[in-house]
Amino acid sequence: MAAFTLDQRRTLTLAATVVGSSLAFIDATVVFVALPTIAEDLDLGLTGQQWIVLSYSLSLAALYLVGGAIGDRYGRRPTFIAGAAGFALASAFAGFAPTGGLLILARALQGVAGAFLTTNSLALLRGVYGDEAGRAIGLWTAFTSVATIAGPPIGGALIEWVSWRWIFFINLPLAVLTIVLAKAGECNEQRMLRVGRLDIPGATLAAVAFGTLTYGLVEIPDQGFADVWWAFAISVPAFVAFCLVEARSKNAMLPFDLFKRRNFAMANLQTFLVYGALYAQLIYVQLYLQFIGFSPFEASLLGIPGSLIMIFLAARFGRLADQHGPRLYLTAGPFLVGIGILLILPVTSTGDFWTWGIASILVFSFGLAMLVAPITSTALKSAPADYAGIASGVNSTVSRLGNLIAVAAIGLVISLVYDSHVSTGDPLAKNQVDQALRDASIDGFRVGMLFAAGLAFLGAAVAAVGIVNRENVPEDVSAQEPAPAGS
Repeated sequence: MAAFTLDQRRTLTLAATVVGSSLAFIDATVVFVALPTIAEDLDLGLTGQQWIVLSYSLSLAALYLVGGAIGDRYGRRPTFIAGAAGFALASAFAGFAPTGGLLILARALQGVAGAFLTTNSLALLRGVYGDEAGRAIGLWTAFTSVATIAGPPIGGALIEWVSWRWIFFINLPLAVLTIVLAKAGECNEQRMLRVGRLDIPGATLAAVAFGTLTYGLVEIPDQGFADVWWAFAISVPAFVAFCLVEARSKNAMLPFDLFKRRNFAMANLQTFLVYGALYAQLIYVQLYLQFIGFSPFEASLLGIPGSLIMIFLAARFGRLADQHGPRLYLTAGPFLVGIGILLILPVTSTGDFWTWGIASILVFSFGLAMLVAPITSTALKSAPADYAGIASGVNSTVSRLGNLIAVAAIGLVISLVYDSHVSTGDPLAKNQVDQALRDASIDGFRVGMLFAAGLAFLGAAVAAVGIVNRENVPEDVSAQEPAPAGS
């Protein structure tokens, strides 16, 4: 600590959070690009590809609030460093995984580490910079956005010309750099209100409820309902028990009284629906692009225009929503997202992509830019100031649960439509040449995207009916007041 000034240590901490957060963000998007190649190498069908994504998402969703609470209790910097180290170990495991089952396990472990890494990233930044955190968070957003744009093309190049395993091995030096920067930037951090609560019973019941529901939805096409009915039989009572535990617990990670506020409840319902549509579009369109003939590197480049639109317009729409109220933007944004998803439906070849596909990307990205800042801001502003951290954690968890359920459900829809046409092969398999199989895959993809677009349109309807531009509510919540950090 003596070797650097306070400003230098703050800058080093900022750099650590940028590299660490980028590590998790890039890994998630690059895996989407790699799915067809991994499936071909490890002999996985659509179900296996879904689990490579969903095992990571399930771990994050189950442990997101727990990761924040542990950081509050035991220190955000040590927890952040532990998350980076764990992410590196899990990435090495993933890179060496000889089978699909072990790769799925490694992805779940990445999600566990990612929960501790990502939840404590911005919290650490706020603790170090205090009242000056606004500019630091702006820099964090800019640098992570650049990294997110650069990551998929780099990953696509590794997949195409080296090996898909290197998308995991490349995490190792980045994780080491994260740890070195975080250690070098050690300084006294300001005390902050807790981000989440260490609620082990609630977190366990949530993981069981959503984990078994996801398992049932994903495995129905391969095993049939008769063999997975038990998953749904466990999921429903586990979810009911979760609600009862959270309603009665003094240390609930999910204070239900917050949902008495109209905008908080409506914004989180919309988050669940729309982020489910967004995540499903990102995954299945990436699979589809390589199915119709784009290489991994080419497919990774096609996402750059959308990322640039997000960088240039998202903050502008956030300011407009602050000035004029969020309802218009939270209604129009998801509506455009739904239209953007529908525009991909006529694409059946790489040639079609340069008309309908480009239109889809532009409209989808414009709607997404209109949505992201206002929906998060609305969810946070509708909660009392003392509950801002918990409200942020709840909103992030709801978005991940929406991702989880939508990807599983839309994968089920694609598989069922495919299986209704043919009895062999896997939907959206890379290098599928038989015309009957290709037609079945295209039909399955189209129905799945109709489902995704429906989620986006439903989210727009929720905002149009449920969101108010000015919500006048008292600044108290009957739940227990959050404890200071470190208590």
